[in-house]
Amino acid sequence: MTHSKVDQAIKLAIGAGLVALAFVVVSTMQNHIVGVGESAPSFSITTDKGQQITPRDFGGKVLVLNFWASWCPPCVQEAPSLNEFAKELAPSGVVVLAVSVDQNQSQYQAFIKKFQVAFQTVRDPEENLSYKYGTFQFPESYIIDRNGKVVRKFPGLPDRDGRTIPWTDPELMSYVKSLGS
Repeated sequence: MTHSKVDQAIKLAIGAGLVALAFVVVSTMQNHIVGVGESAPSFSITTDKGQQITPRDFGGKVLVLNFWASWCPPCVQEAPSLNEFAKELAPSGVVVLAVSVDQNQSQYQAFIKKFQVAFQTVRDPEENLSYKYGTFQFPESYIIDRNGKVVRKFPGLPDRDGRTIPWTDPELMSYVKSLGS
């Protein structure tokens, strides 16, 4: 009789362990999507020149964090206006960091060269940083204030007319500029 009680206890322990394991697996599969009003996740990423950067490296400036890829038509479409936006607002304390999820280094480099990118870019082919933000559609951008809070988020989908964020829109530029002042 003792042998069957031990077997039953082992079966219960295995069952409880499987339930706990299933709970852990399911809870880790649920990705948090960063929203407006939340603190931006911290990160450390390596630039093209081998330098590690973190949000602290931007010295309390407004950060526009843009996730993109060279193979993404809306990303190609928004590149010129984002470039102009970065040039215009840099003196106001606004930094643009564009994180590419490109797997192909040469396509990434060709994109940067073609658009003469005036802002800092990094390549994250494993999508570690975009995963932290819950970004899976590109382009997607976050405007992060000096205190590290997400104040605006622009989802990756173009509007009904197929256009992406008009980064040079005077209202948007004025808003972001006011955050840097």
